[in-house]
Amino acid sequence: MKKYQFIYSIIFSLITLPIFAQKDEGIISFERVVHYPKIIARLPYLSQEEKDRVKLTWGSDDEWKEKMKLAFSPNKSLYTYLNEQGESEDGTWAWRNDDLIITRDFEKEKKTEVIEMLGKTYIVDDSLHTPSWKVMNQIKDVAGYICMKAVTEDTIKKQKITAWFAGDIPVSAGPERYFGLPGAILELDVNDGDVVITATKVEFKKLEKELILPKSKGKKIKDIDYDNLLRNHIKDSIKSQRNPYWAIRY
Repeated sequence: MKKYQFIYSIIFSLITLPIFAQKDEGIISFERVVHYPKIIARLPYLSQEEKDRVKLTWGSDDEWKEKMKLAFSPNKSLYTYLNEQGESEDGTWAWRNDDLIITRDFEKEKKTEVIEMLGKTYIVDDSLHTPSWKVMNQIKDVAGYICMKAVTEDTIKKQKITAWFAGDIPVSAGPERYFGLPGAILELDVNDGDVVITATKVEFKKLEKELILPKSKGKKIKDIDYDNLLRNHIKDSIKSQRNPYWAIRY
């Protein structure tokens, strides 16, 4: 009997080994929801007239939704749109997505980010700079995974960042420009609900071309240049009493 139990355990191990081995490679689908009226209502330098106009324009339909995806492996990640072209939920109209491809090479500690903003496409090519996270003692379910809470801050945009990461997916990847936790980030909350990026599906599979950065045209810059562009744009927008987030990603 013990002999058969041993054989069964070996067979079970061989069957389940590929399943467990694939838990660190695959694609996560996200829905990114932006609440523009809420964002604009927070900006103290905008006139009440402009805030009221935006609220009237959006009405009760105050959400802008995008479908995103994150390809990940133990050593690399690539975040971009789910589809090359944006499309409304009912499929009646479509638009060209701004350039946005964010890659991470965790092994080489390098990154390349293709980001369209301020009317141009920039290629931010630099070493990895991990956000300073504080892991909290809170958990919740996201896409069927128990996730822990972590917080950090965007010091340029003055935004509170809350991430929920899954230890069962042992990679350092995450959506947008955020990463560096002991598990994949499955939800990202920017500034208490102004923008929420939530995983809708996690698919484990062997990746091939999904982690390869496509050829992109743009001006190559470093992190310090990118930060200065944002900082100066926000400063000028405040001075001119206009919303900076029509031209940059919130």
